[in-house]
Amino acid sequence: MNFKLVSDYAPMGDQPEAIEQLVGAIRHGSKHNTLLGVTGSGKTFTVANVIAQLNRPTLVLSHNKTLAAQLYGEFKNFFPENAVEYFVSYYDYYQPEAYLPSTDTYIEKDLSINADIEKMRLSAVATLLSGRRDVIVVSSVSCLYGAGNPADFHATAIRIKVGQVVSYKHFLYQLVEALYTRTERELEPATFRINGDTVDIMAAFGEFGNQCFRVMFFDNEIEAIQTVDSATGQRIHSLDELTLYPTSLFVTTKARINSAVQQIYLDLGKQIEFFEREGRMTEAQRIKQRVEYDLEMIKELGYCPGIENYSRYFDGRAAGTRPFCLIDYFPKDYLLVVDESHVTLPQVHAMYGGDRARKENLVEYGFRLPAAKDNRPLTFAEFEQLQGPSIYVSATPADWELTKSEGVVVEQLIRPTGLVDPPLEVRVTLNQIDDLIEEIDKRVKNDDKILVTTITKRMAEELSKYFDRVGVRNRYIHSDVDTLERIQILEDLRAGLFDVLVGVNLLREGLDLPEVALVAILDADKEGFLRNVRSITQIAGRAARHSQGNVILYADSCTESMRYAIEQSNRRREKQVRYNMGHAMLPRRAQKSGTGQSTLLANRTSTEPNSVLYPMAEERMLTAADITNTYIASENLDELITRAREDMEQAAKALDFLAAARYRDRMYELQKLKKENLR
Repeated sequence: MNFKLVSDYAPMGDQPEAIEQLVGAIRHGSKHNTLLGVTGSGKTFTVANVIAQLNRPTLVLSHNKTLAAQLYGEFKNFFPENAVEYFVSYYDYYQPEAYLPSTDTYIEKDLSINADIEKMRLSAVATLLSGRRDVIVVSSVSCLYGAGNPADFHATAIRIKVGQVVSYKHFLYQLVEALYTRTERELEPATFRINGDTVDIMAAFGEFGNQCFRVMFFDNEIEAIQTVDSATGQRIHSLDELTLYPTSLFVTTKARINSAVQQIYLDLGKQIEFFEREGRMTEAQRIKQRVEYDLEMIKELGYCPGIENYSRYFDGRAAGTRPFCLIDYFPKDYLLVVDESHVTLPQVHAMYGGDRARKENLVEYGFRLPAAKDNRPLTFAEFEQLQGPSIYVSATPADWELTKSEGVVVEQLIRPTGLVDPPLEVRVTLNQIDDLIEEIDKRVKNDDKILVTTITKRMAEELSKYFDRVGVRNRYIHSDVDTLERIQILEDLRAGLFDVLVGVNLLREGLDLPEVALVAILDADKEGFLRNVRSITQIAGRAARHSQGNVILYADSCTESMRYAIEQSNRRREKQVRYNMGHAMLPRRAQKSGTGQSTLLANRTSTEPNSVLYPMAEERMLTAADITNTYIASENLDELITRAREDMEQAAKALDFLAAARYRDRMYELQKLKKENLR
């Protein structure tokens, strides 16, 4: 099946030319291509058109889960009839195993797995192995960590047809080998139940997730395959064939398990001998106890805690070779899209070093065999070897992408809204705060919002306190502020609860705030990471979604970064204004956009299901008394609290943290009101 792009609008501005250039370059064999698109120019829509025309399986790489979820929602809307999958780390919480020699402290691995995300990961892999070509997988950099052998995952899949002759016992054995669990109770995902010659199976994920299948045997022949209602057992559809994939990425065959156990025993003997030769009896005893315990569990159960540290043996890899990862499940001609490449690629660079340092200590002090080092993310060189034709998407691509692209740099400077880049104005630091307050007052009168970026956390906090004293409604935000609280602060800014947001370096990629009319950059001449060309350009871009957007750089000198950023801004503005005049286009303010993650919400009929029961973000201008009266007028507070909790949990599972924070606050407010009513 081919990709089918569904959209209410056609490419505009620079988009048609950008699409043509990228498609042409990749078809002519260009491996590295850069899409330099300004904030709000519709880079995702351009990429969607390129994918549709090239018609190749595509991996979209993002630098964090939240932005990956936004991209997933957008691509899901663009390609509703195709397979758009989501592949990010399935840990809600993860404390890796570690040893600190300086304090003789061993930290045991602790984690919490999000079952819904695990199903989506498995669905992505199964879709890729199904042979479909119309597949887009949106992923974080976690896709470069070790995964199971694709050959084993594919070999363990169960494929059956009506009329096929297969041993009944062998079929049950296949289900167990694919890690399905037998039960006599109500079926749950990844379980099966036996009733005579009939086997009911509930699939684990994907389009068949939570769907129950009935396989009926006559002797050793498959007589019928049906989809049935899991509660009543009533037949829904009859099928000619069925494919069931394993319930875990880390599956292997019985023969490979036996071979792995033998090799682990051999390497254990070598490691014990090494420690004893060095006179380190504590480490020798430690590694002996830990590995022998793990091996007993593997032989009895096929699994042990930390089994990923033995992945090299189960994959059949030689020492030092790279692990399998998600890219191994893609066909060789796949397309790679790296979103916000100036941030994502440095993450890929850094992953291997951090993992290696931790594993070195565990091996050195007898907590793990040396093979644990081969359970790791890819090195950057290995990532490069696996790259397919690539598009690096960024408003500020780094030198690596530009060098690799060798001139294939496609600029996308025209916004479909007609908005032009905000002008960058330099002002001296003398009386800068008084000047800034004057500018803030002008914007507040128009109900616009302001971002102020400082050079340190302390400065952000002190400036926030000063604004409080002079009556400026403000909040501050930096890395010491809790994640959910940061999200809530951004939502409150959009809701109008305050006017000025003070921050350090968190006001950059992925922050969509059309209400912001002014961005003030303090200490703009302090050359460095926080004030280089890319930082200044990205921060300035936060004002690019407002028709009256403006950027003020407070500085006493003009650094090379400032000069270059201003020159590039003026160049882009000139081209944008010329285009608008030539096409009689009037700039219009960007529409309020959500997080783009509502697609991930399960069983949701609308993005705001409780709009009747709750005051929404746009209604927060109501006084506290008005809100209290609204709640008191509701007869059943318990029902409202339960509904808010359910919505919060659904949003959290979907990684829609903005919505989760709103529902959480509603739940707390309702609970507080209930307590007051009981007094």
